[in-house]
Amino acid sequence: MLWAWPPSQPRATCRLSPPLMQLPPIESHHTNVKDMPLRGLGVLDIGTMIAGPFAATLMADFGADVIKVEHPTQGDPLRGWPPIKNGQSLWWKVIARNKQLLSLNLSHREGQAILRKLAREADVLIENFRPKTLERWDLGPEVLHSVNPRLVVARVSGYGQSGPYSRRPGYATIAEAYSGIPSFTGFSDKPPTLSAFPLGDYVAALFAFSGIMMALREAEATGCGQVVDTSLYEPLFRLVESQVVGYDQLGLVKTRRGNRMDEDSPRNAYATSDGEWVVISTGSNRTFDRLARAIGRPELAQDPRFIDNPARVVNGDELDAIIAEWIQARELHEVLATFEEHDVVAGVVYDIRRIFEDPHYAARENIITIRDEDFGALRMQGVVPLLSRTPGQVRHTGRSIGHDSEEILRRLDLSEAQIAALRRERVT
Repeated sequence: MLWAWPPSQPRATCRLSPPLMQLPPIESHHTNVKDMPLRGLGVLDIGTMIAGPFAATLMADFGADVIKVEHPTQGDPLRGWPPIKNGQSLWWKVIARNKQLLSLNLSHREGQAILRKLAREADVLIENFRPKTLERWDLGPEVLHSVNPRLVVARVSGYGQSGPYSRRPGYATIAEAYSGIPSFTGFSDKPPTLSAFPLGDYVAALFAFSGIMMALREAEATGCGQVVDTSLYEPLFRLVESQVVGYDQLGLVKTRRGNRMDEDSPRNAYATSDGEWVVISTGSNRTFDRLARAIGRPELAQDPRFIDNPARVVNGDELDAIIAEWIQARELHEVLATFEEHDVVAGVVYDIRRIFEDPHYAARENIITIRDEDFGALRMQGVVPLLSRTPGQVRHTGRSIGHDSEEILRRLDLSEAQIAALRRERVT
């Protein structure tokens, strides 16, 4: 067996993990994972770029044995994405962490046969190709379930596996536009605003991950796997709950209002006199009362224009002008000290430089240091969420194409001669 699932039963005596502390650099992927929650879970990550592979990364962070499959010569296209250092993608170092890397040409008959062998002992297979690609390779769910009925097949695509748009190519940017979110994101006199990173990919990966875990729970009970069908646009669409019911019942169409919201006022980013930005959100009368007292205007809480949140939304322009004037006259340190004294719900707009210096980020181990075979000490995001008894861990960074190919193929009982032949034929 390549993998063993489910993991052994919990010990009778439960213990908590030690207090948070800065993790030392880790040099080897052979770190003991016996206490990690997904130990023994076998995952095949055959996708490319972000949405599918990131779901697999989340599982690897918590101890799953993830085999990442790449084309032998082309590799994952994300290897070419910036930021680039010494010809290597730093992004790849993060998304491919904790994974064993197998080079395999899935368009080749022998490569397909090897993947079916791996799928026989796996618990999960994750892919994010255009629908029908797996079927064209003779690796569709029906074939995979014929060799392993309990396999969970997670499929991520632009528009899902069904529907009239299912065969369209899908990227996160297009999915974000299709979800409707950019139509009300940005300023009214400017074009719709898209996120400055592949938001759709990462949100879809989170939904795929949750679907995988539910399917695994069901497979444990019944012995039957299933397909987890996640599109790039639907998770984003699911997040904007009020849009559907608001349009259905009231005909509301949310429009762009900059950093403000139709549901909450004041809610904006305000400039300080020293060029910083402070964000405020006060959705309740209690939090607004604290803000009014902090800026020396306690009477605002009783002003009919601002007496409750609906009134504050209607009169948002006047209220924003009052708050902006007060903040603009002060430097950041004074604004924050005053707000802290009055327990105002506010924060500073951080950039990455400030994040690296922030004590809370450090205390929560949001940035950890890992030893990398190419760059030495490398800092990247830590594992979330934090589990008190069986925390996840980053054991190594993303590595070169096919780093673990020989080891994995030997586990399939392939001889050195067979492995050499696969190399000659450019299967691996």
